[in-house]
Amino acid sequence: MQDAVLRWYDEHARDLPWRRTRDPYAVLVSEFMLQQTQVARVAPRFEAWLERWPDVHALAAATPADVLREWVGLGYNRRALRLHACAEVVAREGWPADAAGLRALPGVGPYTAAAVAAFAFGEVVAAVDVNQIRVVTRVCGLDDAPPREVTARAHALVPADRPAAWNHALMDLGATICRARTADCAACPVARHCASAGRVRFAPRATPGNGARPRFEDTDRYVRGRVIAALARGDALPSDVGAERLERALNGLARDGLVVRDGDDVRLP
Repeated sequence: MQDAVLRWYDEHARDLPWRRTRDPYAVLVSEFMLQQTQVARVAPRFEAWLERWPDVHALAAATPADVLREWVGLGYNRRALRLHACAEVVAREGWPADAAGLRALPGVGPYTAAAVAAFAFGEVVAAVDVNQIRVVTRVCGLDDAPPREVTARAHALVPADRPAAWNHALMDLGATICRARTADCAACPVARHCASAGRVRFAPRATPGNGARPRFEDTDRYVRGRVIAALARGDALPSDVGAERLERALNGLARDGLVVRDGDDVRLP
């Protein structure tokens, strides 16, 4: 199965800029940007970011306000401040040597730590994202298994000689073939090894009475993003979202360290 996955990856790998480097700083930037943001949106922003701050020391020397201005449009702005905090720690103390050490960096969870460890340092560890979980669950027939068992199986499957390629391959399989709502088993390189081939179980689609998400424009995150974007441009705060929603967003942003409030004055940190 490993051979089949890696042969497929060698032929069909997505050409993404962060896959052309083993620089841990560049990998860390890409992983922070890719959290809940589409690949197509991240690629140009990733390259622009590295042009402005090419290494961890350059980013550590930046102000939080400049970091937030550069981040506008990527969403979840707290990621920008956490990435900046990571740069400060690494510039001062150096890079941790493995996934366990990377976990100690600000805002770095199990997935991001494993991704940097595998892609930059070659550690034999699974970067267990939603795509990899889906592929491992289906191939190994673990639909009813607890998450811990699926994660353990994912780690056990990583080949010792090509951990980075393996993790990228499972991500690509999950993104292009073994998808959440469709599974192209006829095109899958591991269909002959897969316990779920031809009978993949799909999660039910959300409906208004079944956990459907509200419109993004109706969420506090929408207002928060507009506030940060306005401050980054030097514009007035958005007045078309309602005073109550705006005040709630400002309070949350201030609590998260994304804005500073001084009376009626609001600014980036």
